Amino acid sequence: EFFRRTYLTEGLRMLLTGALKRLSGTGGDPVVELQTNFGGGKTHSQLALFHLFSGRNASELAGIEPILTETGVSQPPIARRCVLVGTALSPAHTHTMSDGTVARTLWGVMAWQLLGKEGYALVRHADEAGVSPGSDLLRDLFTRASPCLILIDEWIAFVRQLYGIPSLPAGSFDANLTLAQALTEAVKASPATLLVASIPASDIEVGGEGGKAALERLKNTFARVESAWRPASAEEGFEIVRRRLFQPITDKANFVARDAVVRAFAEMYRGNPTEFPLECRDTDYERRMQAAYPIHPELFDRLYQDWSSLDKFQRTRGVLRLMATVIHELWERDDKSLLIMPATVPVSAGPVQFELMRYMDDTWVPVIEKDVDGVNALPIQLDRDNPNLGRYSACRRVARTLYMGSAATLNTAHKGLEDRQIKLGCVQAGESVPTFGDALRRLTDQATHLYVDGKQYWYSTQPSVTRMALERAQQRHQDEVHEEIKRRIREELKDARLRGDFSAVYVAPASAGDVPDERESRLVVLGPEHAHIRGASDSKARKEAQNLLEQRGAGPRLYRNTVVFLAPDQTRLDELQQAVRQYLAWKSIELESATLYLDAFQANQAKTKRETSDDSVKQRIPETFHWLLVPEQPDPKGGMAWQELKVQGLDGLAVRAGKRLRNEDMLVTQLAGTMLRRELDKIPLWPADANHISVRKLMEYFAQYLYLPRLKNSNVLLEAIAEGLNQTLWHHDTFAYAEHWDEQAKRYQGLHAGQVVRISLDGHALLVKPDVAFAQIEAERPVPVPVAPTTNDFPQTNQTSERVREQPGTTGTLPLEPVAPSTRQPRRFHGTISIDPLRLSRDVATIHQEVIQHLTALMGAHAEITLEVSIRVPDGVTESTVRTVTENCRTLKFTYHGFEDD
Repeated sequence: EFFRRTYLTEGLRMLLTGALKRLSGTGGDPVVELQTNFGGGKTHSQLALFHLFSGRNASELAGIEPILTETGVSQPPIARRCVLVGTALSPAHTHTMSDGTVARTLWGVMAWQLLGKEGYALVRHADEAGVSPGSDLLRDLFTRASPCLILIDEWIAFVRQLYGIPSLPAGSFDANLTLAQALTEAVKASPATLLVASIPASDIEVGGEGGKAALERLKNTFARVESAWRPASAEEGFEIVRRRLFQPITDKANFVARDAVVRAFAEMYRGNPTEFPLECRDTDYERRMQAAYPIHPELFDRLYQDWSSLDKFQRTRGVLRLMATVIHELWERDDKSLLIMPATVPVSAGPVQFELMRYMDDTWVPVIEKDVDGVNALPIQLDRDNPNLGRYSACRRVARTLYMGSAATLNTAHKGLEDRQIKLGCVQAGESVPTFGDALRRLTDQATHLYVDGKQYWYSTQPSVTRMALERAQQRHQDEVHEEIKRRIREELKDARLRGDFSAVYVAPASAGDVPDERESRLVVLGPEHAHIRGASDSKARKEAQNLLEQRGAGPRLYRNTVVFLAPDQTRLDELQQAVRQYLAWKSIELESATLYLDAFQANQAKTKRETSDDSVKQRIPETFHWLLVPEQPDPKGGMAWQELKVQGLDGLAVRAGKRLRNEDMLVTQLAGTMLRRELDKIPLWPADANHISVRKLMEYFAQYLYLPRLKNSNVLLEAIAEGLNQTLWHHDTFAYAEHWDEQAKRYQGLHAGQVVRISLDGHALLVKPDVAFAQIEAERPVPVPVAPTTNDFPQTNQTSERVREQPGTTGTLPLEPVAPSTRQPRRFHGTISIDPLRLSRDVATIHQEVIQHLTALMGAHAEITLEVSIRVPDGVTESTVRTVTENCRTLKFTYHGFEDD
C-alpha cells in the first residue's frame, strides 16, 4: 500500500537504486545524507528503504520492477534493519529491550537491533562507559550483520539535548558526535552495509545553540563520505499530490476532457503572447499542464518556489496538507473552474486560512480580511460595483493570486509577481484577459496593503501610501477635478493639427458669448458639468447645446449651421472623474514626498502611481467624450432636431468628431458643382424675383440654415462654384457666373461659363441660372468676320473662310484678320510650337488651357496630338541610359527611330 500511494521521484529512484546495489554487494554508496528543508521527504525516503528490504516479494511493490531491472537484481535482499529516531529515544533514560537487555546509548540500541544480545555484547563496554566504540569494532558488528540497513532520523534532536550536560546515560555531546565519525568510516569499510541519516537544513528543525553546533559537526563528518540526494522537484510534486489526493484517470472520455482543457489554455497563451510569461507558449508548458492536471502548474510553482522557502513550511507534507484542504473546499462549493489555480484558492475559508497562517505572522489576518478575501474585502466590493469585473470575480481572483504569489516572499530581495504572472495565475481559458488587467489596476488604486514597483506587485503587512492617496482623492473638490479635465482637453487642442476638419474648437465655454458667430465650421466641447445620457432629450448636454446654438451673447445666433457639439457620457464621466481624483492625489504626494518623509521606495511608488493614473486619465478622456450632438432640419418647413452620434477611434477628440461627421455626410469638405446646382434648385435658393443669387448671400444661407449641407468653410463653396463653372455642359448641369447685374441695361456684365473663373467676393458677384446666361451669350454673339488662313491656322481652301464665331463660354474672339467672304466654316486646325524641355509640364498645360480646350469643347471635335522629341547629347549617351530609354519607349508604345552616332 505504501508503494501504491508513493510516486517515485527522481531522487527517490536514485536512493533505492543505490541501496539495492549496496546491499546486494554490486556497488552503491555506503553513506547517504538526506538534507532538505522542513517537510522535504526525508522520512518518506527512509520508510521506502525500510519497506524495500523487509522481505516482501518484489511483485507486491508497485513501481519497483523498473528499478530492479536497472540494477540487475531480481529480488531485494532481506536486510537487518536498524531504526534510530532521535525524538523517540531519551538521552536521560536507559532502554530495556524485549529480551531484557538494557542499553544506554545510540550505539548500544543500534547493536542490539542488528544482532540482538550478540551484537550488544560487542559494544557493551563502550555503552556502559558512555564512550563511542571505535570504527574497527563497528566494522566487525556490521560485517556480522550484513546485509544491514541503518536508518537514523531526527539525529540532531537527540544530540542537542546532550549539549553542556556531561553525565547523562546516553553519553556526552562529544562522544555522540565522535560516534558519527566512527560510524561513517565503519560503514564505508563494511560490504553490504548502508547508512542513511536525515540532517535538517532549516533552522526550525535545528533549534538552539546545541543544535547548531551538532549540525555543523555532523555536516562536516558526512561531507567526506556522503552521496548526493535531492528531494522532489516541483514537477514531481504534481504526481505526488495527484496520486495522494485524486483517483487515477482510467476512463478514455476523461483523458479527452483533460486534453481539451489543456489545449484551450495553451491556445489562449499563444493567442495573447504579450499578456502571459514567455514560457507559457512553449510546448513544454503544455506538457506540464497535462502532468499537473487538474492543478495549474503556476500554483505548484508558487508553493514549491515561494512557500517552501519559509522555515515552517514542510516542502512535501505542507503542500499535501494545504492542497487537500483547498480541494475539499472547492469540492464542497461545487467549483466549476477548469483548473485549480492560485486564483481559485479560497483564502478566506477557515480550514484553508488556518493552513496558510501556520507559516505566517498573525499580522497577515487583517490584510486578508481587508484587501484579499474577507467577507467585506475591497476586491469583493469592486466586483460587486463593476458588472464587467463581477461576472468573473476578477478582483477577488487577482487578489488571491497576488497573496499566494507574494506573501511568502515579502522578506526576500525579489518580492512579488509581475503583471503577466498575475494573469497566468488567475485567467481561465475562454475569459477576457484585459478584464483582469483592469481588476489589477483598480486594486492598486485602492488597496491599502498592495505595493507596486514598476511591473512588480505584492502585498505587505504594512499599509502603503495608497491609503493616503485614497483619502486625498476623496477630498478633491469637484471643481478642481473638472478644471483638470478641461485643462487637458485645451492642452491637446492647442495643436492646430489636432483640430481636424474644424476651423476652431471651443472647450467648455462659460457662456454663449464665448462661441463667436462665424461662417466657418466649429466644434464646441461641452464641459464635464454638461454630460449626456443616450437618448435623453433633457440631458444637461442637450440643454447646454440648445442654449449655445440659439444664443450668441445677448442676441440670437445667426450662423447655426456651423456649430456641432461634443459631450461627455454620464456613465463614463464618473470613471473619468475618479481617475482624475487619483491622479491629483498621487501628484500631490509625489510633490510633497520630502515633507511627508517618504522613503525611497514609497517616493518611487508615488511617482509610478502618478504616471499610471496619468495614463489612465489620458485613456478615459476619449472614452468619456464620445457623444456628438448635431443640430439638423430634415424638412425645410419643419422644426429643428438633434442627431446624436457616438464617436470612436484612436485619434484626438476633434479629429475623431470630424471623421464621423464626414462619414455621415454631416460635414462637407468637398462639394461638386452639380451638387451645388441641385441644392440651388431643390429648396429653391434662387430668389423668386430674380434669375441670379449673390455668392455672398449663398454663403450666408449655407452657414445659417440647418436644412442645407454643413460646409467645412467658405472655400468649400467657392471651390464648388469654380468646379461648376469649368464644366463643359454647364448650360445643362451647373450655372453661370456674372461680375455684376446691370439693372438699367437688363444684362449681366462679365458673364462667364464653361471655363476657369476667378470668383470675386466683392458683394456684386452672382451665380446665374444657366438658361438665362445661355440666352444672353447667344444673343450677344458677334457677326462672323472672314479671316485669312496662316501656316499655323486653318488650311487654305479655294473659298475664303469666315471669322470664327465666338463659342458659348468664351469672353472674346480670335484676333484674325478679315478676308474675302466664304460660305463654308473652317473644319481643321493644325499648329506646332517649340517647348522649353525644362518647363514642359507648364507649357503643355498653358497650351491646353488657351488653345486646345476651346476646340475640343466643340460638338464632334476629334483631336490628334503628337509629341515629337529630338535630343542631342554632345558627350554621348551611356549604355545604361540607352537600355532604360529603349525599354521605357517600348512599354509606352513610343515610336522612336533609335540612337545614332550623330
